[in-house]
Amino acid sequence: MEPREIEPLREADITRNIAREYFQAFDQMIESDVLIVGGGPAGLVCGKELASSGYKVVLIEQLNHLGGGFWNGGYLMNKATIAHPAQEVLLKIGVPCKKISKEMYIVDPPHATAKLIGSAYDAGMKVLNMTKVVDLVLRGEDQRLEGVVVNSYPVEAMGHDAAHIDPIALESKIMVDATGHDAVLLQLLSNRKLYQAVPGNGAMWVDRSEEMVMKNTGEVYPQLFVVGLSVAATFGTPRMGPAFGSMLLSGKKGAELIKEKIKPGSS
Repeated sequence: MEPREIEPLREADITRNIAREYFQAFDQMIESDVLIVGGGPAGLVCGKELASSGYKVVLIEQLNHLGGGFWNGGYLMNKATIAHPAQEVLLKIGVPCKKISKEMYIVDPPHATAKLIGSAYDAGMKVLNMTKVVDLVLRGEDQRLEGVVVNSYPVEAMGHDAAHIDPIALESKIMVDATGHDAVLLQLLSNRKLYQAVPGNGAMWVDRSEEMVMKNTGEVYPQLFVVGLSVAATFGTPRMGPAFGSMLLSGKKGAELIKEKIKPGSS
């Protein structure tokens, strides 16, 4: 048998295929059922739950990696605590959870974060990273929130004096603020006098923080939901540090509330 000829890898073909696949995928992300801003644990769980149920979900992350602060745990010790019953979210996707007490589990954050990202992608969630939300799409006299205005994060970091490049808009039926301490979408609404001042997180009180994050997760402006630490920032409740239980459960609760509000692909 004669050796089979193998076509050489051409650099131009590599570039062409990357560009074709990216822009085909990007075209499908311009309009969605649910647009999540922030790729930390709350945003990932929310996206995974919705995508698993047939919703067209796009997640925006301004950094070049997903996972937020979950990668490193507490004080770069690569261990994080998960309060019961949030461990069930991780066990379901194959993350080992070591039981320390009746109410506390320990996980290896890189392992847990990688599994969260993989499960969200497996469910069909789409991701735009290195993308910064800079404004909102608001329509009508009632200032309906119908999308976000985004730009390249590196371009925005340079400043408009160095690179004045106009942003673009992405539209969605529902927006989710999962940006953590910054509560970016709520801050933008507040800047436009459409929402009260955003107080930011209070001092650390883990037990109270987890309780209040779960209590306040939900719709805070028509078509806008908050999950995870964005909830604490929005309501001025305590921060929680390297305890990630309510971040996971808040993402799941947010998804459940969104499912009650709209159906997949609904007009």
